[in-house]
Amino acid sequence: MGKIETCLSPELIHLYNIREKNIVIVDIFRATSTIISALANGVSQIIPFSNLEDCRAMQSQGYIIAGERDGRKADGFELGNSPIAFLNGNYSGKKIAMTTTNGTLAIEKSKEGANNIIIGSFLNLEALSQYLITKEQDVLILCAGWKGKFNLEDSLFAGALANGLKNFFSTDCDTTIALENLYDCHKENLKKIISLASHTKRLQNENLEKDIDFCLIPNKYSTIGIFNQDSIKSIQG
Repeated sequence: MGKIETCLSPELIHLYNIREKNIVIVDIFRATSTIISALANGVSQIIPFSNLEDCRAMQSQGYIIAGERDGRKADGFELGNSPIAFLNGNYSGKKIAMTTTNGTLAIEKSKEGANNIIIGSFLNLEALSQYLITKEQDVLILCAGWKGKFNLEDSLFAGALANGLKNFFSTDCDTTIALENLYDCHKENLKKIISLASHTKRLQNENLEKDIDFCLIPNKYSTIGIFNQDSIKSIQG
């Protein structure tokens, strides 16, 4: 039986052994939700970048560039970080270069040694759970957080994923135990508790209520996003 652990922030990743583990990157508002939405709607690949300039440079190589900082679309970028932008196949067949405040940094910090880097969201929660169960390998859930700090929405998702895996994975990780119980207490009305989150308020201030609602839809897609050789591509769960 594999084990499951949870890391609350990329700033804490050095405390964990990531070698030979499946790392699930979680940035519910909004990077990982956007990535899954993009892949499910036909985007061929996404290259994540931790800084704006490296991402911007990909435009000259035919990539659509998507950039976000502090919840806002970065200056000079075609796209920001909205999962809704990719609906209806708007960018089907396109290649995306993407940089965000938290999510792409979490990917960057997970590159060395992980068995697989997998994208997690409520949008593909059930498919992701089934994928991890079939792999029978240790799992580390890495919450992107907010600028190195704990955040509520990623932590609730980590609890939801741990809940879905508990019959197939063991844990001696206090963080995982705590977040599973947090999720269990609020699973009947996630939006209510997430409405209290600081990043919910940031997005509301930018009139992004539709993005919030979309990111909390469970099991909309069966797409699994895998980071491999510097880009994220999809497989079907």
